[in-house]
Amino acid sequence: MRILPEDQTVLDAIADRDAAIVDRAVAWCAINSGSRNLDGLKAMAAVLEPVLEAFPGVVESLPLEGARAVADNGDIRIDPHGDALQLTVRPDAPVQVILTGHYDTVFPRSHSFQTVVTRADGALNGPGIADMKGGISAFLAALEAFEAHPRKDQVGYRVLLSPDEEIGSQGSAPLLAELGKLGHVGLTYEPALSDGTLAGERKGSGNFHVLVKGKAAHAGRDFASGRNAVVGAADIARALHALNGQYEGVTVNVAAIAGGSPLNVVPDNAVVRFNVRVPSRAGADWVKNQIEKIVVAEPLTGQHGLEVSLHGGFTRPPKPMDASQQALFAAVKEVGDLLGQPIRWQPSGGVCEGNNLHAAGLPNIDTLGVRGGDIHSDNEYAWPESFVERAQLSALILMKLASGEIDGPALKQLRTGA
Repeated sequence: MRILPEDQTVLDAIADRDAAIVDRAVAWCAINSGSRNLDGLKAMAAVLEPVLEAFPGVVESLPLEGARAVADNGDIRIDPHGDALQLTVRPDAPVQVILTGHYDTVFPRSHSFQTVVTRADGALNGPGIADMKGGISAFLAALEAFEAHPRKDQVGYRVLLSPDEEIGSQGSAPLLAELGKLGHVGLTYEPALSDGTLAGERKGSGNFHVLVKGKAAHAGRDFASGRNAVVGAADIARALHALNGQYEGVTVNVAAIAGGSPLNVVPDNAVVRFNVRVPSRAGADWVKNQIEKIVVAEPLTGQHGLEVSLHGGFTRPPKPMDASQQALFAAVKEVGDLLGQPIRWQPSGGVCEGNNLHAAGLPNIDTLGVRGGDIHSDNEYAWPESFVERAQLSALILMKLASGEIDGPALKQLRTGA
């Protein structure tokens, strides 16, 4: 594998746009698009849509179904999502690539972290600059430059920009599953680590909510007739926490107990919220069975005379380093070597859209975004020089898929066996 003159022309075109690639990401970060800020998501989509429409394909705005949620008072509600954006280019080409990213961030409309500044060390510090508006700008730059390559017709691609990744992709999960079946290779743009290291194997993740309903009573006059939902929730929380260490790689994080009442009332409502990480499907099956035992156990909840129900589930399946992943990482490492970008990877307990794509049968690399760190905090940063680096890496991957030096269909066959 080597860089051909026509490849270099594309790489040079990306380098020439260095400032523009960074600047548009900085501008996008000034639009608050927290996952629950529907107005901000709409504004962000309105900015992204014309960028997608400049490509020689079809752009669609796709409404997503709302997500079922348990409120702190025990009510079941449906939380709406913004729209996903999808670009389809050359769907009949022999090699099909799925590129995904999310334009939502973890920062709500009211958060004080709203703009990008340059730190003393040169890093860009801002909301979404790494996770992942910087990544979106970089991979769109790669696609824009790739459209001038003489072998572009060998590669078709579908781009999905979702508004709900940071809250579990419940609305966009069906789209990810559908796209995973249509592609040969997936490229997703979560940020790489600061030194460029990629995520390899990923755990799976699930978010669960246990709704506990008791019976209210006056704490002085009629205490004995009450059924204390908070005590029941505490027992359940302790039992869930005790699952840690029982199955290798499975963790249960009891994150919150909501509910309660005034001090003179026996509380009749509580919600236990927890996250589970699993290394395998077998681990997921084991912990799900244990959770169900705890939720319906006697006398754990029965002694309190409580009604208990389980909500939520697994939203990200595990992503093992199987044969297809190993082959794809090896190919990307070779591409990185051509560019002088050492490619390393390590396991991650984090999850992303790459989990969903892999579960749908698509080998993928999901940390091709800009180099940065401290994501999900107001210290989030990205290195500006990495925008061009990562755009060039993605562009060269596309060019080697077009030439057949990276065999996309063979990678997909390794994943699915078909």
